[in-house]
Amino acid sequence: MQEMVIESIRLSLTSYQRMLILREKESQRYLTIWIGPSEAESISMRLHNVSPIRPLTHDLLRNLLDEFGGTVHHVLLNEIANDTYFAQIVLDLNGEQVTIDSRPSDAIALAVRSEAPIYAEDSVLDRAATVLTSDEEAGIVTRESNAPVAPEELERLGAFKDFIEGLDLSDFDKPKGN
Repeated sequence: MQEMVIESIRLSLTSYQRMLILREKESQRYLTIWIGPSEAESISMRLHNVSPIRPLTHDLLRNLLDEFGGTVHHVLLNEIANDTYFAQIVLDLNGEQVTIDSRPSDAIALAVRSEAPIYAEDSVLDRAATVLTSDEEAGIVTRESNAPVAPEELERLGAFKDFIEGLDLSDFDKPKGN
């Protein structure tokens, strides 16, 4: 289990979906989690110390915990299956630790309000983390993983390979005609 920090929240320019970028605290491994606009706004507001006029859902959860004497001990990204992350919120409640299943975006929104640490299981990092290398300055991101390549991905790469092999490089020397 490794501690993670929020690196940024970004907007995909191709799909206009929000991405939460987490970085392993002690290394350069990153996790990218697609999240909804409401959750992105909720996390972003808290990170920038912006208080809403009325409590958001995650503020309400935090207020309920405070009212009943509970605290968020930590949140854990505990699994990834079919490109979907799973999380747990670990609460200290009445002297006991209670674990609640959660979407990662909700768990993280609650963690930032509670100033609780965010962790990821090593198995999740091994499977889904992206490692930035020295090629980062050139805009090249490499991905290190021991996970097997899915057949669909091999098929997509095969189409790219066929395209490259089908190029006639001798055409590049010829001037363009009208």
